[in-house]
Amino acid sequence: MSETIHEREIVAMPALALRAITVFPHLLLHFDVGREFSIRALEQAMTGNREIFLVTQKDLAAENPAQEHLYQVGTVATIKQILRLPDNNVRVMVEGKQRGKMLQLLTTEPYLTAELELLEEEPTARENTPRTEALIRQIYSMVERYTELSDRVSPELYLKLLASDDPVYIADYTAQNLPLRFEDKQLILEELRPAKRLEKLVRILAREVEIRQVESELEGKVQEQMAENQRDYYMREQLKVLQRELGDRGDGDEIAEYRERVAKAKLPDEVREKLLKEIKHLEKQPYGSAEASVLRGYLDTCLELPWTVKTRERANVAAVSKVLEADHYGMEKVKERILEFVAVKQLSPNLKGQVLCLVGPPGVGKTSIAMSVARAMNRKLARISLGGVHDEAEIRGHRKTYVGAMPGRIIAGIRQAGSVNPVLVLDELDKVGSDHRGDPSAALLEVLDVHQNATFRDHYLEMPFDLSEVLFIATANTTDTIPRPLLDRMEIIELGSYTDEEKVQIAKRHLWPKELKAHGLTRTQVKLNDQALHQIISGYTRESGVRRLERLLDKLCRKSAMKLVREECKSVHITPDNLSDFLGTRRYAKDKAAGQPQVGVVNGLAWTSVGGEILEVEVNVVEGTGKVELTGNLGDVMKESARAALSFIRSRVSQLGLPGTFYKDKDIHVHFPEGAVPKDGPSAGIAITTAMVSALTGTPVRGDVAMTGEITLRGRVLAIGGLKEKTMAALRNGMSTVILPEDNVKDLEEIDPLVRESLKFIPVSQADQVLACALVSDGQPPKGNDTLLPPEAKAPGTAVNLCQ
Repeated sequence: MSETIHEREIVAMPALALRAITVFPHLLLHFDVGREFSIRALEQAMTGNREIFLVTQKDLAAENPAQEHLYQVGTVATIKQILRLPDNNVRVMVEGKQRGKMLQLLTTEPYLTAELELLEEEPTARENTPRTEALIRQIYSMVERYTELSDRVSPELYLKLLASDDPVYIADYTAQNLPLRFEDKQLILEELRPAKRLEKLVRILAREVEIRQVESELEGKVQEQMAENQRDYYMREQLKVLQRELGDRGDGDEIAEYRERVAKAKLPDEVREKLLKEIKHLEKQPYGSAEASVLRGYLDTCLELPWTVKTRERANVAAVSKVLEADHYGMEKVKERILEFVAVKQLSPNLKGQVLCLVGPPGVGKTSIAMSVARAMNRKLARISLGGVHDEAEIRGHRKTYVGAMPGRIIAGIRQAGSVNPVLVLDELDKVGSDHRGDPSAALLEVLDVHQNATFRDHYLEMPFDLSEVLFIATANTTDTIPRPLLDRMEIIELGSYTDEEKVQIAKRHLWPKELKAHGLTRTQVKLNDQALHQIISGYTRESGVRRLERLLDKLCRKSAMKLVREECKSVHITPDNLSDFLGTRRYAKDKAAGQPQVGVVNGLAWTSVGGEILEVEVNVVEGTGKVELTGNLGDVMKESARAALSFIRSRVSQLGLPGTFYKDKDIHVHFPEGAVPKDGPSAGIAITTAMVSALTGTPVRGDVAMTGEITLRGRVLAIGGLKEKTMAALRNGMSTVILPEDNVKDLEEIDPLVRESLKFIPVSQADQVLACALVSDGQPPKGNDTLLPPEAKAPGTAVNLCQ
């Protein structure tokens, strides 16, 4: 449709909005079309005379352009060719025909239709004026210079320009084929006067040439800076080629892999920034250099740590209790404390980790209870052995700049566990030493402080690591060698020795089934009765725990397996009668029964690392010059107890019926049998006192009474430790009565119920009470003993009075 109004030709035709593309008259151009309404505009034009109005968008981001998004001046073009592409796009070739000015946008759906005025260019003279010729020559020069500065322009462009002197063609051809901004091209398109068009083109080209010169200068400076590293660069490239030929991965692949691992890992922001910085540093290092190896090891270590990985904790008291009961017999205090922690965790999931310290003799199951706790709570487990550690760096690690540097044992344990909330077992905490390399126990102060370990810094990582959710369980045989500040950070849970009955139950429920399974045996093939098991415990072991018992059961299984393999029998029955055939002669003598009353012989009670023992005290008095002899490999504290006992007896000479000068004309010899065994401690004080009084007065001491307690100069009896083990030793050796300090009555609740029911306990606070209960004088107090105080009766179930 067309009409002429005042010599203006107005037409309506399909329009195509272009992004950053300008089409000039009399020139060919091809481009891709992807928007649906643009494709429909092309299809509509093809059904008619193939003419379409091409106009450039002002706003490139407009997806559905309106009239205000388009320039007014565009080009009427003829569609030469359309090619369908596989991705639903269309490639079109057009030839510009004439400039046009859009008066209004008639439609936007389903395609753009524009009403436009066809613009006629100002006619040019047959010959160029000197000004026009000067402008053309400037364009020649600038295009030549631009071609030299830019590798994006083909030299053929300059040759085609030289072949023409038409100012219209030169301006349009130059503007369309040079990589100018689409705003500059639009200025050239809108200018209808050829001379003015050349002037505008000259100004635009002058600015572009200047910009290209600045870019070239910057590129030159960059090239100069790169020249120094060029040799290393080429050598690294050659090394990559050689590595690829040898099947090794290239350095570039390695850097990309590290970046990918950092991106995928869930890391705290501080850690991510630190690792990315180290990756950049690694990228600049020559391949194979020592520093590159250090950085690779550091990155691998950091990326293997579980910065945010947690296991789903089982915070259920019933479930945890079931697992603990299945894994261990007894240990009620430990189980109760663990269940308390789980109960609080069940009510308050945000509760931070705790620090427990299990203290007890070897073999009672300290480490195994920690492993059982981890399994019960569904936490990962890592065991860190601290026995013999002397170097502080073992805890905090070494700086990564040192040769062979590595993280400390704490971070290594976290890495092994694979979560930030594991159970870390600090085994043998009491065996940590210190020397010139530092004190590891001091480094543990931060680790075991629940208020500080959220920002624990390992020297190797150089970044804080959160240990606040770790459940630390330390084990130790004694607290004597643990520094007080470190001990203050932990909750101490004491594990005592096992009673014989507990050992029997542990063997029947855990050890014997485990050994049978390990040796491929069944209960029908090897049978072990309870009497034989009791014989093993009493005659072949002397320990607090069950390690030797486990080894003996292992020996029984081995010898039984040999008999079965040799077909000596179809099944093996182990009884007390044939036990020596498997284990040899009895190692420890049978526990002696309570003897008859003796003068100068007292049954004391002692604590050892393998449990309680009866410690006899023998005193002999002979004529002499007042010497006091102490034998039996005694320590200083025990020797001082003997001197204190003698001083107390001298203060009671009148009550005991002793001559006032006995200490001058009598020699007193105090001896502890098994002289090769070192002995020390104050708890034999009342036993020494009783033995001395018995020997000096000739009064026998009851053979069924055992005693323990510290003596003072005034005869006071002070509290002692290890009551559980000592009372078990008394029962095992046939004692019927135990004399103990009054301050230890509260500890009777913690001893084994069987022991508590089988023995009678007499609490005393004065040595006079001990003498009244232990000495025998035909129903009468010893001579001159009229002032001895009988012990006070205690509450039922705790102690009884046997001295009335």
